Amino acid sequence: MKFPILLPNIFNHPFTYESNLKLELGDFVEVPFGKSKKIGVVWDEFEKNTEKKFKVKKIINKLEIPSLKKSTLEFLNWFSEYNIVPKGMTLKLLLLSGKPVKMLDEKFYQDFNLKIKNNLIELTKEQKEVLNQMNLSNQKFNVHVLQGTTGSGKTFVYFEILKKILKKGSQGLILLPEIGLTSQFEKKFIEFFGFKPAIWHSGITKKNREIIWSGVISEKIKIVIGARSALFLPFKKLGIIIVDEEHDQSYKQDEGVMYNARDMAISRASFEKIPINLITAVPSIETYENIKKKKYMISKLEKRYQDASLPNHEIINLNKVKLDKQSWLSSEIIKKVNTHLENRNQVLFFLNRRGFSPNVFCKKCLNKFACPNCSINLVFHKQKNYLLCHYCGFKNSIDRNCVKKGNCDFIFSGPGVERILEEVKKNFPNKKVEIFSSDTMNKKDSKEKLERIINNETHILVGTQLISKGFHFPNLNCIVVVDIDLSSQGHDLRVAEKNLQLYHQLSGRAGRSGQPSTVYFQTYNANSKMISDITNANPNIFLDKEVMIRKQNNLPPFQRFIALILTGENEKKLENEALRFKSFIENKICGKVLGPVSAPIFRLRKRYRVRLLIRGPKTLKMQNSLATTIPKFKFLPGIKLSVDVDPINFN
Repeated sequence: MKFPILLPNIFNHPFTYESNLKLELGDFVEVPFGKSKKIGVVWDEFEKNTEKKFKVKKIINKLEIPSLKKSTLEFLNWFSEYNIVPKGMTLKLLLLSGKPVKMLDEKFYQDFNLKIKNNLIELTKEQKEVLNQMNLSNQKFNVHVLQGTTGSGKTFVYFEILKKILKKGSQGLILLPEIGLTSQFEKKFIEFFGFKPAIWHSGITKKNREIIWSGVISEKIKIVIGARSALFLPFKKLGIIIVDEEHDQSYKQDEGVMYNARDMAISRASFEKIPINLITAVPSIETYENIKKKKYMISKLEKRYQDASLPNHEIINLNKVKLDKQSWLSSEIIKKVNTHLENRNQVLFFLNRRGFSPNVFCKKCLNKFACPNCSINLVFHKQKNYLLCHYCGFKNSIDRNCVKKGNCDFIFSGPGVERILEEVKKNFPNKKVEIFSSDTMNKKDSKEKLERIINNETHILVGTQLISKGFHFPNLNCIVVVDIDLSSQGHDLRVAEKNLQLYHQLSGRAGRSGQPSTVYFQTYNANSKMISDITNANPNIFLDKEVMIRKQNNLPPFQRFIALILTGENEKKLENEALRFKSFIENKICGKVLGPVSAPIFRLRKRYRVRLLIRGPKTLKMQNSLATTIPKFKFLPGIKLSVDVDPINFN
């Protein structure tokens, strides 16, 4: 008997094999492929429209691993079609290094044994009402948005939902946008449930990956908390998906296989016929529009935990306050911070820029230090004493001979968090200060750092946007946004939406224990209306305006964008190839082709980059027409094409 076997490789179709074995859909099998052996999966359909004559090889054996569910195969097929990714590469996302994992000894799963304790946390009246609205007795696909002011206890509401699902014997998946959030979140989970969840992200060990993968497919593990790749785990009895901070841009995978994990989670829930909860303080524009269309249900938590009030906002106009040379903190801010510190309040200085300085040049030879591999500046990291490219990871020493004579005499233009840290230490010499960014919080000691912050042993934090994401700091009652204008730069149609979400998240870090709190905005921007719009307690006012602008200009979510990025090492050859490619696809696809244009970051990892943008209606016709047209075009050697459906950034 013949079987279609999908292999985890670059092909977009299964291969035909034969066997006398009794095989079912989703079974794992070992097959000969070329001169090697590969693990594949019995798929749901044979390769289409093939006229090739080939010898049908025999399946070697069936693996003793639970099979994949039909709904999982259907989701992977849809994912492949939507994101224009070969089916084999989609299967590879589900497998570990191209292989499944055989069942391990029972002892490896004991840590994750389901033992739900009786919880001592009493929900508020408002939280109970919201829980009732999110009725789970009818176990079918629906998208429910839980929108709540930061600090309103959204997590405890969805923990209660999860508890009901687990008691029915189903599995649960909680997606988080950042690896850095998992340790504090895991602690909160264990306090509530009394047992350990499986934590899944790119930083876990190979052994843990094998334990979790095999535990999920065999139902030994009931709950997974993870970053976006957790979505591809082979759940056997998934009962609910929860996407925390659904608006977060980190859910977009923009390298390798490109996809938006939030959107794909909604699709997976649809194929599994289970509910999905999107959790947010300020919904993404896409989610907000679906709420308005009544495609998604919504529940709201208006009150913060223990009736804590939201922070006040104050604007410090830097046009009226003279800053000292090489200083970024006004005397007015220092005065206000001192008052907070005297009241034993914790203080956060926020600047969304890593390192010490984003621009370094020599005032003698006027040499500006740019990355040799990418068309961007190197950022000086003073604590490590090197220049670093935040895109390709290139590092270089700051110590260098000047072509004019002697050593270079550096000018550091613009601040990063390390530079603000220096200034904070100078102004508050007796206070304990901690820097909080992705450079410092993915290390082994980050748990201890968090403990010190929570226990108020750290008086002042200096942080990037990582700090705005889901951390609970009970003593933080003063936030200083060093320069609100800096974050509105970039090649991004979503910049206004991102600012709104960022500052609502940021404000939500303050005043969580009921103390009066204030967020101070330093700005050169005389347009205080922009700040009052993004800090308004009702974000819907801003979202309604943004939806209107998007609709008028036929921007997402009202049209679909697909970015085609061509890369190559020869600039002229790449530009000519992009023009040739555009004229080839223009009349063959369902959508309008814009470009080609040089990408804003024109060179990345030694390769030049040119972008085309396709815009069109929100149907799969655009993807399908592209999927059939692209393989017919033969690129010159050295030219590579990447496809990004629903791009988030346009760098």
